[in-house]
Amino acid sequence: MTDATTTGREVTAVFPRDESDKFGLQLQHAVSGFVDGPRAAVEEADQVLEELTARFTEAVTQRRRTLRGTWQSADEQADTEQLRLALRDYRELAERLLRL
Repeated sequence: MTDATTTGREVTAVFPRDESDKFGLQLQHAVSGFVDGPRAAVEEADQVLEELTARFTEAVTQRRRTLRGTWQSADEQADTEQLRLALRDYRELAERLLRL
């Protein structure tokens, strides 16, 4: 899944749509169960958030590894253009995280 940015570039979503939908459904299930079991609903929401934050951390860590691989090579000889693109990608990711 991608989102268009103001620059017209495409950015990749943190989670694939099916995974994002799964988290949404789990959270909705917790909310809808509140009337019949408030404590169980809150516990379920807590579990969803715990799983979501763990997956988010994994996704950001993997994205960082990918970014690092674009400029950091065994011989450490990335050219200026590779470094410019890497810096742009780091900036875009950091800005996205700051908007969360």
